[in-house]
Amino acid sequence: MSAPKVFESEYRFCLILWEHEPISSRELSELCKEKLGWSKTTTYTVIKRLSDRGVLKNENTVVTSLVSKEEVQASEIDELVEKKFEGSLPAFIAAFAKKKNLSDDEIEQIRKIIDK
Repeated sequence: MSAPKVFESEYRFCLILWEHEPISSRELSELCKEKLGWSKTTTYTVIKRLSDRGVLKNENTVVTSLVSKEEVQASEIDELVEKKFEGSLPAFIAAFAKKKNLSDDEIEQIRKIIDK
């Protein structure tokens, strides 16, 4: 099962959460004001929305994630490959490799990942 959809502004919020969790909703609101320029109301709205979608939980004003950064990233990649490359991972990798000059070290790392 893939992770619930997390939109761009929600992802920036989640980056803060993942770095500081578990965290009180009040402290999270203060961090979001500092880092994102959000009001307390905006932060609490996003907490509620992500809680409803199963991305995080807010129990006794302590906020923790239910999905990891890696799960959200993997879900986004799956969606990108499906939408833009007709589900073809080789086509995605070929397009990526053509646009980016990969170092020998990066190529070796990719080979090791594929071999696993």
